[in-house]
Amino acid sequence: MNPAPTTTAERPRPHNLRELFWSLTFLALQGFGGVLAVVQRELVEKRGWLSNEEFIEDWAVAQIMPGPNVVNLCIMLGERYFGWRGALVGLCGMLAFPMLVVISLTLVYSQFAHYPAAAGALRGMGAVAAGLVAGMGLKLAATLRLHPLGKWYCAGLALAAFALVAVLHLPLFWALLLVGGTGCVLTYRRLA
Repeated sequence: MNPAPTTTAERPRPHNLRELFWSLTFLALQGFGGVLAVVQRELVEKRGWLSNEEFIEDWAVAQIMPGPNVVNLCIMLGERYFGWRGALVGLCGMLAFPMLVVISLTLVYSQFAHYPAAAGALRGMGAVAAGLVAGMGLKLAATLRLHPLGKWYCAGLALAAFALVAVLHLPLFWALLLVGGTGCVLTYRRLA
């Protein structure tokens, strides 16, 4: 695995809309539940279309936009390289084949839903997805050393978000508003 070039001009990019579509389709078909790890590996480490810092910034924007995070990210990526046509191809690449897979799995699951093994398999997939998300969070934490607040403020904000959602059962919207707003204000003040 080669390290990504340092400048945007040197970085690899999709050559055409067909490559973008099939790359994002392949990416979408890999992710069931915890896609963050798969998306980061494919776009940053394997293809080099984004740096780790660009990925984190784009992922943050994708999370606050309405809709699925990974779809938002792929729309932004397609638009970056090919304009509105790339955004449309990014959307289709992320949704076309996975939609067919989900419809097929729904038909199969409806036939076997009453078996205890089917429910156990779904619980197992949930645990795997949670592990992927936790592992990716730890992997991406290394970029906090570059954040203007520093790793300790960021760790405090992460702990506050965890406490609000997991302990106090505050809806994610309000936790994002409180902790994200606090993080934005603190970062703005640090940069000013």
